Amino acid sequence: MQAVLVLAHKNVDQVVELADLLSKKFEVYIHFDKKAHITSEQKLALKRPHVQWISTQDVHWGAWSIVQATIDLFNLALQNPQLSYFHLISGQDWPTKNVADIYNFFEKTDKLFIWNYPSAKYKKAGEPLVDWQKYYFNYDQVNRRSTWGKIYHRFLIVGQTLLHVNKLKKLGIDLTLYNGSQWVDLPRDASEYLLGYLQEHPNVVQMFKTGFCSDEFWVPTVLRNNRQFAQRIDTNNHRYIDWQERNGSAPAVLDERDLAKVSESDAFFMRKIEFPQSRKLVDELNLK
Repeated sequence: MQAVLVLAHKNVDQVVELADLLSKKFEVYIHFDKKAHITSEQKLALKRPHVQWISTQDVHWGAWSIVQATIDLFNLALQNPQLSYFHLISGQDWPTKNVADIYNFFEKTDKLFIWNYPSAKYKKAGEPLVDWQKYYFNYDQVNRRSTWGKIYHRFLIVGQTLLHVNKLKKLGIDLTLYNGSQWVDLPRDASEYLLGYLQEHPNVVQMFKTGFCSDEFWVPTVLRNNRQFAQRIDTNNHRYIDWQERNGSAPAVLDERDLAKVSESDAFFMRKIEFPQSRKLVDELNLK
């Protein structure tokens, strides 16, 4: 058996429809951001075989709460000893192929599908990615996406650079840092190791809790630093994403213009999906 773990923060009706499709083959576990309003009708629609949902975290972009919500989902799903594989997606994802075909692909592999790269080699917005874990941030308390949050972020970066802050040294972190997509596919042994490692290394948890965008760091960092699991990682995570700005979003909200590219790709999931803009795309895929 396999599970799909869904991190959702809006569009509850769309997530209900997504769960209905996925539950034809997978066990489905959903975390709704505490800020999401779920009506009694939607709760009733989610009360179906092979679907469970929780809402434990008030999730903020770039903050630890995203990781904690993911951990809560993994902990819930791992209670089922029959589950052998776990797929992490967002509530704005959608399968690109029939769910049985996706399921069958992962029945034949023990690989870890994680798009990742060494943090030390790259920058984003001119900032070394390592600094996002080397310095202290608190974006569960400050809205990073607000105008003030953007100013505050620059203040933190400049100030801690001038003060030669090194949280990694203070916490005794001896890991090589890796970044990547938080949307991953992991077999059970890797999932259990991932959560067990955090329980056994509170200094690593503290690093991620006080880091920025730790959702992009924690899975590849922990698993790439283990030789056994590193050898089984495939960096193709089989996700279709258009990183251009379109339909008022970057990455783009996909629509029927993406049908040919999606159909021809080797992706199993696509994002971002937003109804009604993406309705025709989803309908034309005609998935079962």
